[in-house]
Amino acid sequence: AHPRLREIADALAARPDDRAPLADWSRRVAMSERTLARLVRQEVGMSFGRWRQRLHIILALQWLSEGLSVQRSADQLGYESVSAFITMFRKALGTTPARYFAPATMNRRGNGSSTVPSDRAG
Repeated sequence: AHPRLREIADALAARPDDRAPLADWSRRVAMSERTLARLVRQEVGMSFGRWRQRLHIILALQWLSEGLSVQRSADQLGYESVSAFITMFRKALGTTPARYFAPATMNRRGNGSSTVPSDRAG
């Protein structure tokens, strides 16, 4: 991965609640906003916003599977409300966190592991 994208990825992993827009990130890594947007799309195949959302989904799945509450997960990811977090989760995975982690759903997955949907689907 490009060194500046690695820098952003590391920063977002350390502070997933950082909701700074692309313009702020471009200043942080000394690139134009347009160049950074192009680089993100070229390297990861999606927009910056979608990339950050994927990170949030991955972290949320991890935390929720470990027993962290939806409220705490939403807080740690910087969402202003639980409902905003649930909306993001539902748009990304097609269901709410409660339904996703319901016992019947976990049993259908076999061992309880989950996957994030493909970025290329749509």
